[in-house]
Amino acid sequence: MQKIVLIGAGSLQFGLGSAGSIMNSEVLKGSTICLHDIDAKSLELAAKACQDAIDERDLDFALESTTDREEALKDATFIINSIEVAPRFELWDQDLHIPHWYGNRQVFGENGGPGGLFHSLRVIPPILDICEDIMKLCPEALFINFSNPMSRICLAVKRKFPKLKFVGLCHELGHFMIHYARILDTDLSNLEIIAGGLNHFGVVLEIKYRDTGEDAYPKLREKGPNYLEKLDNQDVDLNKYILETYGYIPYTTDSHFGEYIQWAWDVADISGIKEFRDTYMTVIGYEGKKIRRLIKRGKGARLVKPDEERAIPIIEGILTDSNHIELAVNIPNEGIITNLPEDIVVECPAKISNSGIEGIKLGEYPKGLAGLLRNQASVQDLCVEAVLKKSKKIALQALLADPVVNSHKQAENILEEMLKQQSEHLQLE
Repeated sequence: MQKIVLIGAGSLQFGLGSAGSIMNSEVLKGSTICLHDIDAKSLELAAKACQDAIDERDLDFALESTTDREEALKDATFIINSIEVAPRFELWDQDLHIPHWYGNRQVFGENGGPGGLFHSLRVIPPILDICEDIMKLCPEALFINFSNPMSRICLAVKRKFPKLKFVGLCHELGHFMIHYARILDTDLSNLEIIAGGLNHFGVVLEIKYRDTGEDAYPKLREKGPNYLEKLDNQDVDLNKYILETYGYIPYTTDSHFGEYIQWAWDVADISGIKEFRDTYMTVIGYEGKKIRRLIKRGKGARLVKPDEERAIPIIEGILTDSNHIELAVNIPNEGIITNLPEDIVVECPAKISNSGIEGIKLGEYPKGLAGLLRNQASVQDLCVEAVLKKSKKIALQALLADPVVNSHKQAENILEEMLKQQSEHLQLE
């Protein structure tokens, strides 16, 4: 039987959704679900909701809950991680606004730019601690990561623990594909899509109609800009520019894609990005309070329902040797994109079988976009080195290499201020 550990389960949206997907699985019947978090109160709520769901539905699952990570990981076969360093939103505000104080024009501050560096410096060390315990206690387990900044976390894991089996998962492509169907006036099921690049920095490389085999990109290039221009409540001005200039459409919005580009501020929908960020923070806060109230009233079982993430289908595919294709996973490059460095983690489609996760070769990336991605590969290289060596000097070099940073003085000022504001979270010497 399987033991599936959910790390960060006290984040109730993640914990209850992941547990709900496991409980909905015929393949995983009889498995043990282990909830782990360092926040005992939130963990207790998650455990109550999950146990109520098991009892009310008479499900064949065992439930464990513990704040002790070693206890959680003992005999684990799959580990799903979605941790953040608290207080999440307060620190994210600093990541975004402190660079702005010094004239930096980053658009989002989560995964790229100065904000992405400090987010990485905070969250990668505790994730590497988790991975160290996995190598000691359950070295054959598969580690599935949902935490951001995805590419940098996965690269750090690859470098420090090269024998650890891991994959990073993100839902951006899955969420954005409906727009391609609308542009092309066809059912989504009629489209065959191949996409890739770096996490939050990738494009659709090929798109075809399944019924005819015809290339759908000419029509997408023709009709896409007008569709994106009229799209309400989505920050996609940069998407439109990338499609018109490079001929390929990104599969995430301006808020993410623009984090890696020095000229994004002049093109992206900055007001739309701000609205999305503010709404996201408000909704997450509201939903969290609502979930807590319902669990305390004994109504938590209804919240334990499948989410839309792909961790459980991948686990099922490995156990059943499904040989199905996942559209987007984050794994080491190893020749998947030939004109990007080998020592980087790329986002790509993959075949899932009892042998694990096998990336599908994408070949040469479009040259203009590959140039942008190679810039980011260099920044990620330095970012991970700064974490692994706990080096303030290399962190400064990562800022100086980042195309979003304007000057050496700006980089130095941002670094010093962030070290002052987040001293308890940044392990630099």
